[in-house]
Amino acid sequence: MSRGLRLIPIILLLWLVVGLAWKLVKPADTAIPSQMVERPVPKFALAPAVNNKRGLNSADLAIGQPRLVNMFASWCVPCIGEAPVLGELQRRGVRIEGIAVRDTPGALNGFLARNGNPYDRIGTDRQSEVQIAFGSSGVPETFVVDGKGIIRRQYIGPLNAANIPGVLRELEEAR
Repeated sequence: MSRGLRLIPIILLLWLVVGLAWKLVKPADTAIPSQMVERPVPKFALAPAVNNKRGLNSADLAIGQPRLVNMFASWCVPCIGEAPVLGELQRRGVRIEGIAVRDTPGALNGFLARNGNPYDRIGTDRQSEVQIAFGSSGVPETFVVDGKGIIRRQYIGPLNAANIPGVLRELEEAR
């Protein structure tokens, strides 16, 4: 057997090891983007999540003004970090609707008291049905919805201060 043929298994093994090591160093993106972007919001009607806010339904998202729809939960640790950013967006005139995922009124009231309440309305999605209909795979997630009720953008994970200029621009473009 020639020397070149003997090296083929070693070269293949090295190629395999390098490929596996590359995947370990640079894992695939695990975010699952919504297939609902550029489509109308799904039809839904959610009861109020807390006593002092109205519930939310799909018709509320098609009344002429763009807005954010934020999926959140009191048990969600990243939602705590996102709360000041949502508060800043609200101070800048952004309309924000909330969908509380798998939560209870008592826990939500405590969360909102501690972290602020930037929401115009908060609907309760106890079984994650609306969350799934939006194509959301977790909390927090935020959707930019134009004035006609079309989902224009999805933010997977918590919004941060660096997102504010982009969110404001996207809302302006969605008018």
